Amino acid sequence: MRTITLIQGDGIGPEITEAVVKVIDAAGCDIDWDLQTAGADVIEKEGTPLPERVLDSVRKNGAALKSPVTTPIGKGFRSVNVALRKELDLYANLRPCCNIPSVKTRYDNVDIVVVRENTEDLYAGVEEKIDDNTAHSIKIITRQASERIAEFAFEYALKNNRKQVSAVTKANICKLSDGLFLDAARSVAEKYPQIQYREILVDNCCMQLVQNPCQFDVLLLPNLYGDIVSDLTAGLIGGLGVAQGANIGKNCAVFEPVHGSAPDIAGQNKANPTAIILSAVEMLNYIGETKKGLIIKNALFNTFRQGICTADLGGTYSCTAFTDAVIKNLQE
Repeated sequence: MRTITLIQGDGIGPEITEAVVKVIDAAGCDIDWDLQTAGADVIEKEGTPLPERVLDSVRKNGAALKSPVTTPIGKGFRSVNVALRKELDLYANLRPCCNIPSVKTRYDNVDIVVVRENTEDLYAGVEEKIDDNTAHSIKIITRQASERIAEFAFEYALKNNRKQVSAVTKANICKLSDGLFLDAARSVAEKYPQIQYREILVDNCCMQLVQNPCQFDVLLLPNLYGDIVSDLTAGLIGGLGVAQGANIGKNCAVFEPVHGSAPDIAGQNKANPTAIILSAVEMLNYIGETKKGLIIKNALFNTFRQGICTADLGGTYSCTAFTDAVIKNLQE
Protein backbone atom coordinates (compact mmCIF):
# COMPACT_ATOMS: atom_id res chain seq x y z
CA MET A 1 0.00 0.00 0.00
CA ARG A 2 1.26 3.49 -0.91
CA THR A 3 0.55 6.47 1.35
CA ILE A 4 -0.31 9.68 -0.52
CA THR A 5 -0.91 13.11 0.99
CA LEU A 6 -4.41 14.42 0.21
CA ILE A 7 -4.95 18.18 0.51
CA GLN A 8 -8.65 18.86 0.19
CA GLY A 9 -8.47 22.66 -0.18
CA ASP A 10 -11.47 24.95 0.16
CA GLY A 11 -14.39 26.14 -1.97
CA ILE A 12 -15.29 23.20 -4.21
CA GLY A 13 -12.16 21.41 -3.00
CA PRO A 14 -13.87 19.01 -0.58
CA GLU A 15 -16.43 18.03 -3.23
CA ILE A 16 -13.99 17.18 -5.98
CA THR A 17 -11.64 15.56 -3.46
CA GLU A 18 -14.42 13.20 -2.44
CA ALA A 19 -15.14 12.49 -6.11
CA VAL A 20 -11.56 11.62 -7.07
CA VAL A 21 -11.04 9.42 -4.01
CA LYS A 22 -14.16 7.44 -4.94
CA VAL A 23 -12.87 6.94 -8.48
CA ILE A 24 -9.39 5.89 -7.38
CA ASP A 25 -10.78 3.49 -4.78
CA ALA A 26 -13.22 2.02 -7.32
CA ALA A 27 -10.31 1.38 -9.69
CA GLY A 28 -8.73 -0.83 -7.04
CA CYS A 29 -5.75 1.39 -6.30
CA ASP A 30 -4.10 0.41 -3.02
CA ILE A 31 -3.66 3.88 -1.54
CA ASP A 32 -3.77 5.07 2.04
CA TRP A 33 -4.73 8.76 2.11
CA ASP A 34 -3.00 11.10 4.54
CA LEU A 35 -5.66 13.84 4.73
CA GLN A 36 -4.35 17.38 5.24
CA THR A 37 -6.07 20.78 5.27
CA ALA A 38 -4.68 24.13 4.11
CA GLY A 39 -5.89 27.58 3.13
CA ALA A 40 -7.97 30.30 4.72
CA ASP A 41 -9.98 27.87 6.83
CA VAL A 42 -6.96 26.83 8.93
CA ILE A 43 -5.51 30.30 9.58
CA GLU A 44 -7.63 30.95 12.67
CA LYS A 45 -6.56 27.69 14.32
CA GLU A 46 -2.93 27.45 13.20
CA GLY A 47 -1.93 30.99 12.26
CA THR A 48 -0.90 30.12 8.72
CA PRO A 49 -2.64 28.90 5.53
CA LEU A 50 0.15 26.34 4.99
CA PRO A 51 1.01 24.58 8.27
CA GLU A 52 4.35 22.81 8.54
CA ARG A 53 2.49 19.52 9.02
CA VAL A 54 1.34 19.71 5.37
CA LEU A 55 4.90 20.16 4.10
CA ASP A 56 6.14 17.37 6.38
CA SER A 57 3.46 15.04 5.05
CA VAL A 58 4.41 15.66 1.40
CA ARG A 59 8.11 15.26 2.16
CA LYS A 60 7.46 11.99 3.98
CA ASN A 61 5.09 10.49 1.40
CA GLY A 62 6.81 11.82 -1.72
CA ALA A 63 3.56 12.59 -3.54
CA ALA A 64 0.39 14.58 -2.92
CA LEU A 65 -2.96 15.10 -4.59
CA LYS A 66 -4.26 18.60 -3.95
CA SER A 67 -7.56 20.39 -4.50
CA PRO A 68 -7.65 24.16 -5.13
CA VAL A 69 -7.00 26.64 -2.33
CA THR A 70 -8.37 30.19 -2.56
CA THR A 71 -5.73 32.90 -2.97
CA PRO A 72 -6.79 36.46 -2.06
CA ILE A 73 -6.20 38.98 -4.87
CA GLY A 74 -4.17 42.04 -3.97
CA LYS A 75 -4.32 41.41 -0.21
CA GLY A 76 -4.24 38.74 2.45
CA PHE A 77 -1.87 35.77 2.55
CA ARG A 78 0.44 34.74 -0.25
CA SER A 79 -0.60 31.88 -2.53
CA VAL A 80 -0.47 28.47 -0.87
CA ASN A 81 0.36 27.02 -4.28
CA VAL A 82 3.41 29.25 -4.68
CA ALA A 83 4.51 28.53 -1.11
CA LEU A 84 4.26 24.77 -1.67
CA ARG A 85 6.39 24.98 -4.79
CA LYS A 86 8.99 27.12 -3.06
CA GLU A 87 9.23 25.19 0.21
CA LEU A 88 9.38 21.78 -1.52
CA ASP A 89 11.45 23.00 -4.48
CA LEU A 90 8.88 21.74 -6.97
CA TYR A 91 10.73 23.32 -9.84
CA ALA A 92 8.80 21.84 -12.77
CA ASN A 93 5.18 22.66 -13.52
CA LEU A 94 3.77 20.14 -15.99
CA ARG A 95 0.55 20.92 -17.87
CA PRO A 96 -0.49 18.32 -20.48
CA CYS A 97 -3.29 19.65 -22.72
CA CYS A 98 -5.04 17.33 -25.16
CA ASN A 99 -8.54 17.10 -26.58
CA ILE A 100 -11.17 15.22 -24.60
CA PRO A 101 -13.77 13.11 -26.46
CA SER A 102 -17.08 14.90 -27.18
CA VAL A 103 -15.90 18.19 -25.62
CA LYS A 104 -16.42 20.67 -28.46
CA THR A 105 -13.48 22.95 -29.13
CA ARG A 106 -12.21 25.03 -32.02
CA TYR A 107 -9.46 22.54 -32.84
CA ASP A 108 -9.05 18.78 -33.04
CA ASN A 109 -5.85 16.82 -32.37
CA VAL A 110 -4.44 19.29 -29.85
CA ASP A 111 -1.74 17.53 -27.82
CA ILE A 112 0.56 20.04 -26.14
CA VAL A 113 2.62 19.75 -22.98
CA VAL A 114 3.56 22.98 -21.21
CA VAL A 115 6.70 22.76 -19.07
CA ARG A 116 6.97 25.83 -16.85
CA GLU A 117 9.84 26.81 -14.57
CA ASN A 118 8.25 27.00 -11.15
CA THR A 119 10.57 28.68 -8.64
CA GLU A 120 11.78 32.08 -9.84
CA ASP A 121 11.03 34.87 -12.37
CA LEU A 122 8.53 37.50 -11.16
CA TYR A 123 6.87 34.76 -9.09
CA ALA A 124 9.76 35.03 -6.64
CA GLY A 125 7.71 37.91 -5.21
CA VAL A 126 10.64 40.31 -4.82
CA GLU A 127 8.80 43.63 -4.78
CA GLU A 128 9.25 47.01 -3.17
CA LYS A 129 7.14 50.12 -2.85
CA ILE A 130 9.14 53.17 -3.89
CA ASP A 131 6.43 55.70 -3.05
CA ASP A 132 2.66 55.97 -3.26
CA ASN A 133 2.83 56.05 -7.04
CA THR A 134 5.67 53.65 -7.83
CA ALA A 135 6.41 49.99 -7.16
CA HIS A 136 9.19 47.71 -8.40
CA SER A 137 9.10 43.98 -9.11
CA ILE A 138 12.36 42.12 -9.69
CA LYS A 139 12.52 39.46 -12.42
CA ILE A 140 14.94 36.76 -11.28
CA ILE A 141 16.33 34.28 -13.81
CA THR A 142 19.30 32.02 -12.97
CA ARG A 143 21.27 29.64 -15.15
CA GLN A 144 20.92 26.83 -12.64
CA ALA A 145 17.11 26.95 -12.58
CA SER A 146 16.90 27.50 -16.35
CA GLU A 147 19.11 24.54 -17.18
CA ARG A 148 17.26 22.37 -14.68
CA ILE A 149 13.85 23.04 -16.24
CA ALA A 150 15.26 22.64 -19.75
CA GLU A 151 16.68 19.24 -18.77
CA PHE A 152 13.25 18.29 -17.42
CA ALA A 153 11.54 19.30 -20.68
CA PHE A 154 13.93 17.38 -22.91
CA GLU A 155 13.91 14.32 -20.66
CA TYR A 156 10.10 14.38 -20.65
CA ALA A 157 10.09 14.63 -24.44
CA LEU A 158 12.52 11.73 -24.74
CA LYS A 159 10.62 9.44 -22.34
CA ASN A 160 7.20 10.22 -23.83
CA ASN A 161 8.07 9.98 -27.53
CA ARG A 162 7.74 13.72 -28.10
CA LYS A 163 9.43 15.16 -31.16
CA GLN A 164 9.93 18.85 -30.45
CA VAL A 165 10.71 21.28 -27.61
CA SER A 166 10.02 24.98 -28.16
CA ALA A 167 11.70 27.52 -25.87
CA VAL A 168 9.33 30.46 -25.38
CA THR A 169 10.74 33.81 -24.21
CA LYS A 170 10.74 37.56 -24.77
CA ALA A 171 14.50 37.66 -25.22
CA ASN A 172 14.30 40.41 -27.82
CA ILE A 173 13.23 42.80 -25.04
CA CYS A 174 14.39 41.17 -21.78
CA LYS A 175 17.83 40.55 -23.24
CA LEU A 176 19.61 39.71 -19.98
CA SER A 177 17.00 37.69 -18.06
CA ASP A 178 15.15 35.93 -20.88
CA GLY A 179 18.40 35.89 -22.80
CA LEU A 180 19.95 33.83 -20.00
CA PHE A 181 16.99 31.42 -20.02
CA LEU A 182 17.34 31.03 -23.79
CA ASP A 183 21.08 30.48 -23.59
CA ALA A 184 20.53 27.75 -20.99
CA ALA A 185 17.89 26.09 -23.18
CA ARG A 186 20.24 26.11 -26.16
CA SER A 187 23.05 24.48 -24.21
CA VAL A 188 20.74 21.72 -22.97
CA ALA A 189 19.22 21.20 -26.44
CA GLU A 190 22.66 20.30 -27.78
CA LYS A 191 22.62 17.19 -25.58
CA TYR A 192 19.40 15.94 -27.23
CA PRO A 193 19.99 15.90 -31.00
CA GLN A 194 17.09 13.47 -31.46
CA ILE A 195 14.63 16.13 -30.24
CA GLN A 196 13.88 19.05 -32.55
CA TYR A 197 14.60 22.37 -30.85
CA ARG A 198 12.71 25.55 -31.69
CA GLU A 199 12.70 29.11 -30.34
CA ILE A 200 9.71 31.45 -30.43
CA LEU A 201 8.81 34.76 -28.80
CA VAL A 202 5.95 34.51 -26.32
CA ASP A 203 3.67 37.00 -28.10
CA ASN A 204 4.12 35.18 -31.42
CA CYS A 205 3.62 31.86 -29.63
CA CYS A 206 0.25 33.02 -28.29
CA MET A 207 -0.85 34.08 -31.76
CA GLN A 208 0.33 30.81 -33.29
CA LEU A 209 -1.44 28.81 -30.59
CA VAL A 210 -4.83 30.30 -31.48
CA GLN A 211 -4.18 29.96 -35.21
CA ASN A 212 -2.58 26.54 -35.46
CA PRO A 213 -1.99 24.84 -32.08
CA CYS A 214 -1.23 21.45 -33.59
CA GLN A 215 2.20 22.66 -34.72
CA PHE A 216 3.40 22.59 -31.09
CA ASP A 217 4.53 19.65 -28.99
CA VAL A 218 6.41 20.55 -25.76
CA LEU A 219 6.60 24.22 -24.74
CA LEU A 220 9.39 25.28 -22.38
CA LEU A 221 8.82 28.58 -20.58
CA PRO A 222 9.93 30.74 -17.65
CA ASN A 223 7.49 31.02 -14.77
CA LEU A 224 5.26 33.97 -15.66
CA TYR A 225 4.93 33.22 -19.37
CA GLY A 226 4.27 29.60 -18.49
CA ASP A 227 1.43 30.58 -16.18
CA ILE A 228 -0.26 32.61 -18.90
CA VAL A 229 0.35 30.25 -21.83
CA SER A 230 -0.74 27.17 -19.88
CA ASP A 231 -4.16 28.75 -19.30
CA LEU A 232 -4.32 29.62 -22.97
CA THR A 233 -3.67 26.00 -23.92
CA ALA A 234 -6.33 24.90 -21.43
CA GLY A 235 -8.77 27.08 -23.36
CA LEU A 236 -7.94 25.10 -26.51
CA ILE A 237 -9.26 21.87 -24.97
CA GLY A 238 -12.36 23.06 -23.13
CA GLY A 239 -11.22 25.28 -20.28
CA LEU A 240 -9.72 25.02 -16.82
CA GLY A 241 -12.37 22.52 -15.71
CA VAL A 242 -10.62 19.81 -17.75
CA ALA A 243 -7.00 20.95 -17.29
CA GLN A 244 -4.65 18.87 -15.17
CA GLY A 245 -1.43 19.94 -13.52
CA ALA A 246 1.62 18.65 -11.69
CA ASN A 247 4.39 20.30 -9.71
CA ILE A 248 7.44 18.07 -9.66
CA GLY A 249 10.71 18.29 -7.74
CA LYS A 250 13.69 16.05 -7.15
CA ASN A 251 12.19 14.19 -4.19
CA CYS A 252 8.43 14.79 -4.27
CA ALA A 253 5.54 16.01 -6.40
CA VAL A 254 2.14 17.64 -5.95
CA PHE A 255 -0.63 16.92 -8.47
CA GLU A 256 -3.58 19.29 -8.75
CA PRO A 257 -6.26 20.69 -11.04
CA VAL A 258 -5.30 24.11 -12.33
CA HIS A 259 -8.67 25.77 -11.81
CA GLY A 260 -9.58 27.82 -8.78
CA SER A 261 -11.71 27.03 -5.76
CA ALA A 262 -14.91 28.43 -7.33
CA PRO A 263 -16.48 29.62 -4.06
CA ASP A 264 -19.58 30.81 -5.96
CA ILE A 265 -20.66 27.20 -6.57
CA ALA A 266 -19.17 25.58 -3.47
CA GLY A 267 -21.52 23.16 -1.76
CA GLN A 268 -23.95 23.08 -4.70
CA ASN A 269 -22.79 19.78 -6.24
CA LYS A 270 -22.06 21.56 -9.53
CA ALA A 271 -18.27 21.19 -9.68
CA ASN A 272 -16.55 19.37 -12.52
CA PRO A 273 -14.11 16.76 -11.12
CA THR A 274 -12.48 16.04 -14.49
CA ALA A 275 -9.32 18.08 -13.89
CA ILE A 276 -8.56 16.49 -10.53
CA ILE A 277 -9.27 13.01 -11.94
CA LEU A 278 -6.78 13.64 -14.76
CA SER A 279 -4.31 15.02 -12.21
CA ALA A 280 -4.75 11.81 -10.25
CA VAL A 281 -4.00 9.81 -13.39
CA GLU A 282 -0.74 11.74 -13.72
CA MET A 283 -0.03 11.01 -10.05
CA LEU A 284 -0.62 7.29 -10.58
CA ASN A 285 1.81 7.36 -13.50
CA TYR A 286 4.35 9.08 -11.26
CA ILE A 287 4.18 6.37 -8.58
CA GLY A 288 4.33 3.56 -11.15
CA GLU A 289 0.62 2.66 -11.26
CA THR A 290 0.38 3.31 -15.00
CA LYS A 291 -2.12 0.52 -15.70
CA LYS A 292 -4.55 1.82 -13.07
CA GLY A 293 -4.06 5.32 -14.41
CA LEU A 294 -4.92 4.21 -17.95
CA ILE A 295 -8.03 2.37 -16.73
CA ILE A 296 -9.28 5.53 -15.00
CA LYS A 297 -8.49 7.73 -18.00
CA ASN A 298 -10.33 5.38 -20.37
CA ALA A 299 -13.36 5.29 -18.07
CA LEU A 300 -13.37 9.09 -17.88
CA PHE A 301 -13.13 9.48 -21.65
CA ASN A 302 -15.85 6.88 -22.22
CA THR A 303 -18.08 8.87 -19.88
CA PHE A 304 -17.64 11.91 -22.12
CA ARG A 305 -18.26 9.82 -25.23
CA GLN A 306 -21.63 8.89 -23.72
CA GLY A 307 -22.56 12.57 -23.63
CA ILE A 308 -22.26 12.78 -19.85
CA CYS A 309 -20.79 16.05 -18.56
CA THR A 310 -21.26 18.78 -15.98
CA ALA A 311 -22.86 22.20 -16.45
CA ASP A 312 -19.63 24.05 -17.25
CA LEU A 313 -19.37 21.96 -20.42
CA GLY A 314 -23.04 22.33 -21.32
CA GLY A 315 -24.26 19.20 -19.55
CA THR A 316 -26.82 18.53 -16.84
CA TYR A 317 -24.94 16.13 -14.56
CA SER A 318 -24.03 17.02 -10.99
CA CYS A 319 -20.59 16.36 -9.59
CA THR A 320 -21.74 13.19 -7.85
CA ALA A 321 -23.75 11.92 -10.85
CA PHE A 322 -20.78 12.46 -13.16
CA THR A 323 -18.50 10.68 -10.71
CA ASP A 324 -20.93 7.75 -10.47
CA ALA A 325 -20.93 7.50 -14.27
CA VAL A 326 -17.13 7.34 -14.36
CA ILE A 327 -17.17 4.61 -11.72
CA LYS A 328 -19.78 2.66 -13.68
CA ASN A 329 -17.53 2.81 -16.74
CA LEU A 330 -14.65 1.51 -14.65
CA GLN A 331 -16.66 -1.61 -14.00
CA GLU A 332 -17.66 -2.28 -17.60
